[in-house]
Amino acid sequence: QVQLVESGGGLVQSGGSLRLSCAASGLTGVRIDVMGWYRQAPGRQGELVADITPGSRTNYADSVKGRFTISRDNAKNTVYLEMNSLKRRDTAVNYCNLEGRDEFFTTRGYWGQGTQVTVSS
Repeated sequence: QVQLVESGGGLVQSGGSLRLSCAASGLTGVRIDVMGWYRQAPGRQGELVADITPGSRTNYADSVKGRFTISRDNAKNTVYLEMNSLKRRDTAVNYCNLEGRDEFFTTRGYWGQGTQVTVSS
C-alpha cells in the first residue's frame, strides 16, 4: 500500500531552478531508514542524487553538491529536492526512493513513478 507521488518536474533553461516533491503514503507498519532521489538519463548509469535520513543526515552526488538541497517534512511524510543552477546534464527522469523496514523488520524499497526534468538553453 506504500505510494510515493512525485511532482515538480518540468522544462527549465540552464541556470534555472526547480523544486521536486515526494509525498509518501500508506506507511503503516513501515519504519523509514532513508529517503532520496535517483535519476536516470539515456546513455548514463542511474545515480543517487541525494538522500536524507530521519536524523537529517544528508548525502549528495559530487555533481550536485552546492547546487541541490534535500530536505524533509516529517509531519507531511514528504521530501523535497531544491535544484538550483541547473545544467543540461541534469536532464533526467528523477525517481523518489524510500528504504525502510516493515513490521517483520525486513528491509524493503519503494519507488515513485518518476518525474522528468529537462534543462535547455
